[in-house]
Amino acid sequence: METGKLIRGLRTQKGMTQEELAGKTEVSTRTIQRIENGDVDPRAYTLQMIAKALEVDFSLLAGNGSDEEKEIQQVSDNNWLGLLHLSGLIPVVFPTLLLWQRKKGTVKGISEHYHAVISFQLMILGVIIGCLWVYWKVGILTPLIGVLVVNGLFSIKNTINVMSGDSYLKMPFIRYKEKT
Repeated sequence: METGKLIRGLRTQKGMTQEELAGKTEVSTRTIQRIENGDVDPRAYTLQMIAKALEVDFSLLAGNGSDEEKEIQQVSDNNWLGLLHLSGLIPVVFPTLLLWQRKKGTVKGISEHYHAVISFQLMILGVIIGCLWVYWKVGILTPLIGVLVVNGLFSIKNTINVMSGDSYLKMPFIRYKEKT
């Protein structure tokens, strides 16, 4: 199915006019008309704005784009996923939650990565609390430093893997949901 026809179908299904769709995006009504008629192939950024306005996943519209646009989108997705994994450097879930909330409808696979990063951060936070207890009782700070170094190395390695398109490392003792 052609992207323009798909956009027209989704727009009419939502009961929106072309003018209303244009008003919710940074795209002129004339450009919406040209996209729906198949006169132009929209850029990835335009498709993202249209997908957001139509409240659909970007991949639904991007799946009909050119190979170059798909490749650009994949690089962009990998960069966002890498940033999500990099947020694991700090065992505080708030930055990770903000990134996921901001990009959950536009980056393919972000929910799976989000759950992995949050699980890892919570595990590291628990280990840090245990190390602080050891420090409080015994006065040895070495385990805490070791945990922080391992956390940093693990987060950086995952960031590099994800940004280069490889799979990220999963902790063997954390249970992950498998895709069905």
